[in-house]
Amino acid sequence: MIKAILIFNNHGKPRLSKFYEHYVNLLRIDVSFSRNICNEQRSSALIYRHYATLYFVFCVDSSESELGILDLIQVLVETLDKCFENVCELDLIFHVDKVHNILAEMVMGGMVLETNMSEIITQVEAQGKMEKSEAGITGAPARAVSAVKNMNLPEMPKNINIGDISIKVPNLPSFK
Repeated sequence: MIKAILIFNNHGKPRLSKFYEHYVNLLRIDVSFSRNICNEQRSSALIYRHYATLYFVFCVDSSESELGILDLIQVLVETLDKCFENVCELDLIFHVDKVHNILAEMVMGGMVLETNMSEIITQVEAQGKMEKSEAGITGAPARAVSAVKNMNLPEMPKNINIGDISIKVPNLPSFK
């Protein structure tokens, strides 16, 4: 089972963290990793890969295959590359929701759900389309107000005289 997914830059600043298990004593992760791929710690293992300026770290229990997790890291990096066209640290900072959506398509509750990159991308794009359509619905009131403000309405009458009846119209707020 995957306990946590962490992404750090070269300076040790976390750029993404996703925990699937509560930790009281969180493992101290030092970015100055040795050249080993895996670092055993009690019943947990840290499996990581270094790409450009980012470290992709998976904390897993002893039941997970190291090679399987390394393949999962590779799929994650390739999917991020496809979605962001050469993923970099800034993509993780400014598009954290999309990165979490990609992770949610791949891993849920610490269990691997999907490793097919094209299926992951299809689902993330469908999620993006749904978010855009919802933004259109929630943006409708603001567009309606701006449309009313831009309308050329005639000046509001101050007094209305209908025969013997005289009506004084109160000052209403202007739309302009």
